[in-house]
Amino acid sequence: MDEHNTPSTDDRHSKSLALLCSVFAIATCGLIYELLAGTIASYMLGDSVTQFSTIIGVYLFSMGLGSYLSRYFHKDLIAVFIQIEILVGLIGGLSSLVLFMAFAELDAFRVVLYSWVALTGILVGLEIPLVLRILKDQFPFSDLISKVLSLDYLGGLAASLLFPLWLVPQVGLMQSSFVFGVLNVLVAVWTCHLFRAQHRRPILTVQAYAVLALLLTGVAFSEVLLDFSERRLYQDPVIFARSSRYQRIVATQAQGEMRLFLNGDLQFSSLDEYRYHEALVHPGLASVASPQQVLVLGGGDGMVVREILKDQRVQHVTLVDLDPTMTDLFTDHRVFAALNNYALRSPRVEVVNADAFVWLEDSTSRYDFIVIDFPDPSNYSLGKLYTTTFYRRLAAHLAPDGVAAIQSSSPLMARRAFWCIVETVRMAGFDATPYHVAVPSFGEWGYVLASHEPFQMPERFPENLRFLNQLITPALFTFPTDMEAVPVEVNRLNNQILVRYQKEDWGQFAP
Repeated sequence: MDEHNTPSTDDRHSKSLALLCSVFAIATCGLIYELLAGTIASYMLGDSVTQFSTIIGVYLFSMGLGSYLSRYFHKDLIAVFIQIEILVGLIGGLSSLVLFMAFAELDAFRVVLYSWVALTGILVGLEIPLVLRILKDQFPFSDLISKVLSLDYLGGLAASLLFPLWLVPQVGLMQSSFVFGVLNVLVAVWTCHLFRAQHRRPILTVQAYAVLALLLTGVAFSEVLLDFSERRLYQDPVIFARSSRYQRIVATQAQGEMRLFLNGDLQFSSLDEYRYHEALVHPGLASVASPQQVLVLGGGDGMVVREILKDQRVQHVTLVDLDPTMTDLFTDHRVFAALNNYALRSPRVEVVNADAFVWLEDSTSRYDFIVIDFPDPSNYSLGKLYTTTFYRRLAAHLAPDGVAAIQSSSPLMARRAFWCIVETVRMAGFDATPYHVAVPSFGEWGYVLASHEPFQMPERFPENLRFLNQLITPALFTFPTDMEAVPVEVNRLNNQILVRYQKEDWGQFAP
């Protein structure tokens, strides 16, 4: 053989090192695809613990299956590796678009979800065994194993840090999948050129560049594609959409009605939100003799604060909400701030962005009136905010003659969940007074007033309320037969029974 056509030992070694380094990239991409699927499933289906647990299980099983199947590839391993990288990049890169569209258009979303995760896992599972077999003659076995696994785990660490800290809040799910699909395909392109003498298949290079061009187009038009897919999810035109570190915020508008959705769940309609917020705030606030210091937990949209500020006795309101994107939006954005009458700009209001569960533990302040306006306990992260542990922390911050008002889901649609919250409040040492109101966008909605002393019906309300008055208020505290109390367990931090009640109760009415 001509010496010019014989690769030198140094050349082979440098190519092997390059292929070894690609392990870091493919490991990062593989975990990103898994995290994307889990996050999208959580947004669409709720209950993040269940979604991530099942997706991780399916993904790991599929990787194991892929590793097992690698034994059946015996020839042209470089070509097989390149082909797999192209496929992983294509399937992983399109994953967000496919899953968003599947949820909007198909009833069998879970079938698509787990099939896509399984296919991705099988292909990713093939990668490392093939790399090991390609490189087995270039390094001592123990050295090779340590290098490959170290880079694999390091790539996993990079993905786990990048995903929550940068990709979700800054890049977004749609663009992230395309970007990491591009990275996977770049590994294929790189390998095509490095090992062109070994694989001798120009068609692979053409395929790699074609898929690369497709995914780069996806990167460039990811916002357009996300907008298109989200419009399929919502009945009305989307006027605002943004991903924060904690949630996907979407607003729609049609015929004078604006609706706000967090992770796909309706939070309010501008046509009737005043019913919800007046009922949440004023029965409790009006019953307090001197509500000078007020605390709001959750309610980053500022609607609760708007209602509180109608009572001129209130001197200072502290709003604690986890997501600065929400509070900034409803403070600075003209359209959204107008909905709360620019309440978050009031000199009487202080906004704190923190986890309420932790903040209560660290704070030493006491308040005359407290409003808890968290999303429904649809997952364990939210469920902890409805536990005896949380309410006992709350009790330490409530003045002796103070009152706390707690949004508590629907006593009609989620009957056990509602009464579970009531009983949990009582177990925490409060006197609990449940009540409800009809909100057209939500149906019957429930609340609980928590106090150290028995609740006294208020004698006055602010004059500028649109819904609540002294005449109808007593009726809110009466429950018809189909919403009366039912036997339930108390929601504790170590059992989170409320999350199961919430899921099962609402599941009865799912289409």
